[in-house]
Amino acid sequence: MTSRTHGLPKPAWAPPAGKPPLAARLMRATWRRLPAKRHDVGWEPGLEVPAADGSPLITDHYFPRTAGDFPTLLVRSPYGRGAPWSPMYGLLFAEQGFHVVLQSCRGTGGSGGAFDLWRNEPADGLATVAWLRDQPWFNGTLGTVGPSYLGYVQWALAADPPPELKAMVVQVGLHDPHALFHAGGVPRLETALAVAVGMTYQHQGTAPFLKATLRLQRRLRDVIGARPLRGAYTAALGGEVPWLDDVLTHPDGTDAYWAGASLADVAERLRVPTSLITGRYDVLVDQTLEQYERLRRAGCERALLVGPWTHTSALQRGWPEVFTESLAWLRAHLYGDRAGLRPTRVRVHTGGENAWRDLGDWPPAAAVSPWYPTAQGHLTPQAPTGPAPLASFVHDPADPTPSLGGPLLSRTAGPRDNGRLEARDDVLTFTGPPLTGPVDVIGPVSARLSVSTDTGHADVFTRLCDVDPHGRSVNVCDGLARLRTEGRQPSRTTVPMSATAHRFAVGHRIRWQISGGAHPRYTRNPGNGQPSLDATTLTPVHITLHADSALLLPGPTAPDAAAPPSHDDRSAAL
Repeated sequence: MTSRTHGLPKPAWAPPAGKPPLAARLMRATWRRLPAKRHDVGWEPGLEVPAADGSPLITDHYFPRTAGDFPTLLVRSPYGRGAPWSPMYGLLFAEQGFHVVLQSCRGTGGSGGAFDLWRNEPADGLATVAWLRDQPWFNGTLGTVGPSYLGYVQWALAADPPPELKAMVVQVGLHDPHALFHAGGVPRLETALAVAVGMTYQHQGTAPFLKATLRLQRRLRDVIGARPLRGAYTAALGGEVPWLDDVLTHPDGTDAYWAGASLADVAERLRVPTSLITGRYDVLVDQTLEQYERLRRAGCERALLVGPWTHTSALQRGWPEVFTESLAWLRAHLYGDRAGLRPTRVRVHTGGENAWRDLGDWPPAAAVSPWYPTAQGHLTPQAPTGPAPLASFVHDPADPTPSLGGPLLSRTAGPRDNGRLEARDDVLTFTGPPLTGPVDVIGPVSARLSVSTDTGHADVFTRLCDVDPHGRSVNVCDGLARLRTEGRQPSRTTVPMSATAHRFAVGHRIRWQISGGAHPRYTRNPGNGQPSLDATTLTPVHITLHADSALLLPGPTAPDAAAPPSHDDRSAAL
């Protein structure tokens, strides 16, 4: 076909002779279990695309070395355009028959202007599409793809979607920066520090990023133990990170500071077919599931893949599944080739049985089953007779309960043996009997807590674990709430513990774990009402759990809501 812009024929385009960078080709050669290559690839690096304010956005163009029209994928990143983005997105998708525009966001990777965590992306995305319309190789069909912040820029473009945008693939993606940095008003300290390193150094290249990561690891203990915490991370990060204090000291998502940051409502009105990919231990799993629910309410065409991954392992060990899923969606909506799509909207990997399940939607229909703690440390479906005090412990913020595994950005993320954690005096556990039949927990998990304290200030961390016949306790999902209690009167709250897909096998036991925090995943509660970042004194807190508390699990799946496991997949097991 002949592409036109502003009613005028586009000039002919002669593909440049450049090959993709050697590092990208070498990394490409290491991957297995990927779809077969369809085209040789060319590379046009260092293009300057004007941002909304005129700043040059440095852009690399990957393309199939084959005659004909091809749709375009836009990939905008604050992390640079080298490894791993060059091979994973530029090279691999161009091999499959797409022009790929890999662009550094404003103020990163050589692009002009100053980087901002959210304010520039909608306008700069639209400016890039305006530039695309003038390119002789652009045929008017556009898709977007990418993970993490590369997902945020997709939602930013979809806030006012250009008519050319026909499909999106948001992988382990972000739409709400506030929720990335805070949970119920509590700063996610470890995540914030990891994001600061990534945003500051990754676009500078592999060597500076690795050096900064190692420096943070070496100095993390000094940072998290500092009083006050504010400013203590400067040396560990190699200098000031101007936005870090701001995001940590604005815990209220309704604060004017966060105005315009969340793009949650974009999905409420979206009509662009969107595929969402996450992992059960992804630090952004809750945001992805929220995106899916909003797309569902909007009636938007959608798909969801939930694997046995963390935020980073989805793009490493899980990459063959993630790439194949992404490619099938883009081919379906940019080429009209739906042969690679699965028949159901949702596919989830179920822990405990290590199998994939195809579901009609998310979450599957399920009743809520309460499990109650007892004074003997048991967990039972039998309701208590009254709200009497049940168990107590002392949380000392000078020796805070450590975090272990779960949805983190570090290499310690994911499922871990909780034995040493549960041996501490400041951790309560309530354990059910050995199961005589399998119990499937598929959907959102929460805890209904009734808690009193002696100081009036406390955090409560609540976790679901799977205990095998040998006594090994492994975390499934969890959540945290900050409490403000009055005297000895219990405070009642419901704590979201994320969602999961997990089978508790025959002979295994369901365990509910409760403590006063998970540090440094979350900042420690000083116990005396001082702000977490500015506290200089720490006060131990006596925390009492009352008998009307309950662990709330989604019950057995309705018969028509899910098919049996589609195939066994031992290789994907965590």
